Amino acid sequence: MSIYRVHFKWKEKDLVLRAKGLDLTHPYFVSITDIVFPKGKKIIIDPSEDEVRRNFGKADHLMIPFQTVSLIEEFKEGEPEETGVVREFKVIEESD
Repeated sequence: MSIYRVHFKWKEKDLVLRAKGLDLTHPYFVSITDIVFPKGKKIIIDPSEDEVRRNFGKADHLMIPFQTVSLIEEFKEGEPEETGVVREFKVIEESD
């Protein structure tokens, strides 16, 4: 199973969200399900991670507009995230 790391802009801030489910078939949104948050107590709290948890922690399903997403990374579950595959992400403009 894969873990996805989605980099996006929300309220003028760059945020990173980790999830087990990702669907790119919707024409205008990235559909994110099964959001993953680190478990356990930490001595050092990452403010951006804490903000993501506060804003999206109770959501079952998110639809993030394509134009706010800058990068999507895919990692095999259990592997260190530094060895993941980086996929190029492009917005395709429709021409009339």
